Amino acid sequence: MAQDLKQKDWSAQTRRALTATEIVAKLAQLDGWRLTGDGADVAIEKTFTFTDYYQTLAFVNALALVAHRQDHHPDLAVGYGRCTVRWNTHDVQGLSATDFDCAAATDALVAP
Repeated sequence: MAQDLKQKDWSAQTRRALTATEIVAKLAQLDGWRLTGDGADVAIEKTFTFTDYYQTLAFVNALALVAHRQDHHPDLAVGYGRCTVRWNTHDVQGLSATDFDCAAATDALVAP
């Protein structure tokens, strides 16, 4: 999926929780992301693997820039050679289009 990595002004857009059908359709466009949780805790999640801790932290730092520019921040679980990224939108108590845009931007960080 092509992703425009330019900053979006989410403050100028109304975020809304996606329907189950919308979530399934958007999830099908992402590689390796899975649905986790339920209700207000529903999220999309993916674990990225790296050869060492330095590369893992480089990924985390690059992702921090994406999150800052999009004003949308994931939950991260960081370990040696891996980082699990979990996106959801707290203010809609579910998943929004923002989560899927940010997941695609996350994938773009490690694209060949």
